Amino acid sequence: MSNFSITAQKRTVTGKKVSNLRNQELVPATIYGPKIAPISVQFAYRELELILREAGSTNLISITVEDDKTYRVLARDVQRDIIRGNILHADFFAVDEESKIRVAIPVVLVGESPIVAARKAILVAGANTVRIECLPRDMVSKIEVDLSQLKTVGATIYIKDLPVPSGVTILNDGEEMVAKALQTGAQRAQAEQEAAAATGKA
Repeated sequence: MSNFSITAQKRTVTGKKVSNLRNQELVPATIYGPKIAPISVQFAYRELELILREAGSTNLISITVEDDKTYRVLARDVQRDIIRGNILHADFFAVDEESKIRVAIPVVLVGESPIVAARKAILVAGANTVRIECLPRDMVSKIEVDLSQLKTVGATIYIKDLPVPSGVTILNDGEEMVAKALQTGAQRAQAEQEAAAATGKA
């Protein structure tokens, strides 16, 4: 997993006065977790915007507060201006390294199904995210699915087929579909015609 880090300053401004911080290109934020009291901090706007863009909500971020203590966190709630999209406030969850966490991560389709490439089937995508449970050190930011496994019409990849590293448990229903090579409309119509013709001959 990639390493993401950022420095924060302790924040003394609270309530309605935080608007003054935003005028200074600073973003108010809070770090909280099961083993710490909530910490009020502030970030330089541009630095926070970049780290959130790169790490998102599925990568751990190391926040160092005024070169004092570092917290390993996940971005939990990022409030933005409805019209301009500017970051107004951010909440970060400080993980306990010895306690399991639950996170929703994306399912990324990679490669190509040979039967779809040959236009003998169409690709139907299912679940594009899954919830996982693991210790912070075992966390992954995504799960890649190799579409080359879909070699025949009707071939299906289910949640239970997803490759996950040791220590990671997927919480979704294992029978939920991720991707399937489905019969094309033309093939289905031809099959129906052939079935009707066979019935008529009978």
